[in-house]
Amino acid sequence: MLDYEINKQTLAIISCGKEKSKIIEEDDEFYVNLPATKIIDNSCKFFGSSYEGRLNGTKSILGVSHKAPIIIEESNGIIFFPTTSPRLENCAWVALNNINDYYKIGIDTIIKFNCGKKIKLEVSYGIVDNQVLRATRLESLLLKRIENYKKN
Repeated sequence: MLDYEINKQTLAIISCGKEKSKIIEEDDEFYVNLPATKIIDNSCKFFGSSYEGRLNGTKSILGVSHKAPIIIEESNGIIFFPTTSPRLENCAWVALNNINDYYKIGIDTIIKFNCGKKIKLEVSYGIVDNQVLRATRLESLLLKRIENYKKN
């Protein structure tokens, strides 16, 4: 597959080298011949922004610029967070709103999604926990801004 847009069923995008990513959806798994950051950028553009624009938005809202969560599409609450620096080949992007639970297994972390699927990430529980907290904070602050905007 040569292209992909993130949607509400997208659970994770896992880098598989410089030019390939594994897409995990609720009912499907497949590969796309694009790096994960390009899929993120294309999806942001599909919804009217860009990865760089969304990154600047996150920095403005949270004050975070490294391993920053990204709002792909705000009206459906599609927020993804990276497990490492997005520049690294082993970076995975995970959909915040599809997570049911996550837990430590050895030095790795298992993420369980609402649909029952699980993925094992070669990253510590502490890193995943921090990224989930950042993404949740971003979501909360965004919702507050939207509520305040609607009131005025």
